Amino acid sequence: MTKSPRFPPDAPRVVEVLAFPAVQLLDVAGPLQVFATANERGGVGQPYAPRVIAAGEPNLTASAGLRLVAEPLPGDDTLVDTLVIAGGPGVLAACDDAELVAWVRARAGRARRVASVCTGAFLLGAAGLLDGRRAVTHWQHCAALAARYPRIRVEPDPIFVRDGPVWSSAGVTAGIDLALALVEADLGRPIALAVARHLVMFLKRPGGQAQFSAVLALQAGEERFGRLHAYITENLSGDLSLPALAAAAGMSERSLSRHYREATGLAPAKAVERLRVEAARRALAETTQPVKRIAQVCGFGSEETMRRSFLRHVAATPQEYRARFGA
Repeated sequence: MTKSPRFPPDAPRVVEVLAFPAVQLLDVAGPLQVFATANERGGVGQPYAPRVIAAGEPNLTASAGLRLVAEPLPGDDTLVDTLVIAGGPGVLAACDDAELVAWVRARAGRARRVASVCTGAFLLGAAGLLDGRRAVTHWQHCAALAARYPRIRVEPDPIFVRDGPVWSSAGVTAGIDLALALVEADLGRPIALAVARHLVMFLKRPGGQAQFSAVLALQAGEERFGRLHAYITENLSGDLSLPALAAAAGMSERSLSRHYREATGLAPAKAVERLRVEAARRALAETTQPVKRIAQVCGFGSEETMRRSFLRHVAATPQEYRARFGA
């Protein structure tokens, strides 16, 4: 990707949102509205020139059934600042279109930055633009993205991830958070906040905020392991080693490990860590307890252990999390 496309001074930044048949409507409309509102709230002039582009026929139908009219794919002689790849049910068919994948790869080479919304990360992956980089997609598709493109370092929790000039966001509405972050990077925090207020959104969800709660993530195993989850949440500061969990579940350690992973997709120790992190997040946001005390109550034992867990799961330290979300 180029460091700075050669736009004339004060010219609007061209933002291209790539769509395709069965694209997720909000993946297109959400970021577009953010850039359009930035044009209205950004002071003098219009900082962005957003447009929807697509290969083939200009008329396409989004997954919600709404017909979209897109511009044709731009040629190599046109300038682009930001290339945004939308997601949706049609993304895998788009990934199988060798000409489109080649166009994405070449177009990204002309852009200052490239971003994906939701499953648009699959198309960036097909173009090789996420190789060796951190990325995120909708939580439901993170495992599939990692399996299909093993060179991507998939992070299932964040709302959005920035790795150099490549940005990616979680599912659907997270594309709005991503677009707000792009506006903030370009125009500054006051304008980004003005855009968020106008759209009647929370000011911003920082990228490290989780897509969903650990409890929700473990719901798939509730039928079989609901009592065990209750035991864990009631005993976060106690012994939650595999032998202790196996005893609480009335199973052998080997049987618990195998059946729990089948039911939830996680090892028991990973589930315990997630539930401890979630409890600590609530305490950091809702109380004024010292971080050291929270680490003890939530079962981490030390501040350093909790800090490492937060960096893994939240991409922020406990102190940073409290600064962002504390009352």
